Amino acid sequence: MEIWSMGYVTWATIIVPPLLMTLVYVLGILYRFKTPLANVDHIRMDGKTVVITGASAEDIQRTTGNKAVFVKQLDTSSLTSVRRFADQILAEETRIDVLILNAGIAGLDDRNLTADGLEYTMATNHFGHFLLTNILLGRIKESKPSRVVVVSSDSLAETVKIDDWGAWTFHCFPFQNLNFEKGGFGPYKSYCQSKSCNVLFSCRLAQLARQDGVIVNSMNPGLVYTEIFDKSGGVFVGQFFRLLVPFLGKTEVQGAQTIIYLAAAEETGKIAGKFFEDCKISSTADALLRDEDLAKQVWEASESLVSLQPNEKHY
Repeated sequence: MEIWSMGYVTWATIIVPPLLMTLVYVLGILYRFKTPLANVDHIRMDGKTVVITGASAEDIQRTTGNKAVFVKQLDTSSLTSVRRFADQILAEETRIDVLILNAGIAGLDDRNLTADGLEYTMATNHFGHFLLTNILLGRIKESKPSRVVVVSSDSLAETVKIDDWGAWTFHCFPFQNLNFEKGGFGPYKSYCQSKSCNVLFSCRLAQLARQDGVIVNSMNPGLVYTEIFDKSGGVFVGQFFRLLVPFLGKTEVQGAQTIIYLAAAEETGKIAGKFFEDCKISSTADALLRDEDLAKQVWEASESLVSLQPNEKHY
């Protein structure tokens, strides 16, 4: 019996891992295969100014030959850096046609604070982008029709639940604890909370700015193979995804398709306050988008935490 048991374990050890990796590989192929293209090749962006956080400028220049691509230093986790960057943009650019809030990190192991006293994941993914958009909003309005694209995620599990009827509903979003001063921090939770704030921020901004010709939407790029997981913590968010994302994830080009669609497509220039996935409106974030009171509360809490100044308000 002991010999048979050892033999059984040995064969399982040899056979199961390759089978699992084969399954992961096939799932990755299917996931990438269903990714649609933005289909905006006919649209020209000549004369338009697009500001993108977290972009790979050298890759853009190399693959497109576009020399009108400029790199400026910005650390979205630092309010000082955000204000310096925004002032530079306003001094150098007479218009901002599209603002794409793309930079981000996954959750960290511990509750680390920035020099501004903000939790690092929330600062990088939400607070920095919140401040940047508010400072630039006046110039964005002047450039109408203009657009703001907020890159979020479908990782909203920590802030919504499924009710008895099988629908996603809002559940205990901690707008009074955005910075985790009252506890409750976790690597995955901090990431989910920051991505939920992205959606709520886009919802409120869409309401405030649409009458001024600014179209705002949020989106989920899906699981994309980038270096974001190299900077994340936690067993699930960090190690698990670092191992599997090369096989399961979309390419960077595929992950950018919905961003491009929202930034350039004619039809998305008439849709505001929605959440998009795979170049179409998705119901994934409906529970958050419907809660206008919560969006207002998160906005006001964010104003306080970034110390938004009167001259930085353009709504």
